[in-house]
Amino acid sequence: MNNPDAMPLIRLLGVTKKYGTGQAELLALKGIDLDINAGEFVAIMGPSGSGKSTAMNILGCLDTPSSGQYLFHGTRVEALSRDQRARLRRRYLGFVFQGFNLLARTSAQENVELPLLYRGESSAVRRAASVKALQSVGLDGWEHHTPAELSGGQQQRVAIARAIVTEPAVLLADEPTGNLDSQRSREIMELLRGLNTEHGITVLMVTHEPDMAAYAHRIVRFVDGSIDSDEHNPQSNAAPLSGQVVPITAESL
Repeated sequence: MNNPDAMPLIRLLGVTKKYGTGQAELLALKGIDLDINAGEFVAIMGPSGSGKSTAMNILGCLDTPSSGQYLFHGTRVEALSRDQRARLRRRYLGFVFQGFNLLARTSAQENVELPLLYRGESSAVRRAASVKALQSVGLDGWEHHTPAELSGGQQQRVAIARAIVTEPAVLLADEPTGNLDSQRSREIMELLRGLNTEHGITVLMVTHEPDMAAYAHRIVRFVDGSIDSDEHNPQSNAAPLSGQVVPITAESL
């Protein structure tokens, strides 16, 4: 742990997650070990109830393990306070959801500005960053349109722009193409792959679709709360970038 550049960006060690007690107890994760290096694109697959969404919630600092360790660039995330985990989310993580989760009566630019508003950035900083993020996802000129004036694919692009406007180290995408047709799905996946290969953003994506998982460097399959397989994807032509993240400590959050 002395050389931060030598460690995985993300490491799960013996992570479990229990819900309920007594006869109602459910062990959603059964001792997960997982390393993810900076710059990788990892697809997480598995049937409903396999534990993949629970794992993503823990990786996204939206939940904590019942036991085990979650290290983000060497920092014990499960040992952080709620406020520290919230700051880690805001500084290092971006989220994309199946349902877009855009504010209906708010423009694309204002939707993208939201994470920066929560950070307390000035209006000028928010405006410049949101325009840049929208341009990076191919929506130059669409800044003032509301979600109702955008297609499904365009709405997901706005959601991705909102996720990357803070320049996160990791983008967590939960079924990002689940509400899109095949053509829009391919466009979104090409966009995610470009963010990964050209900008070095680590991408973790939950998907049920093998065609979408084929864009990833690795495919991790969950079954019954355990990792059933973790394999390099032979269909992926791009090699992971060796992305870097400034080392963090609990005291810096």
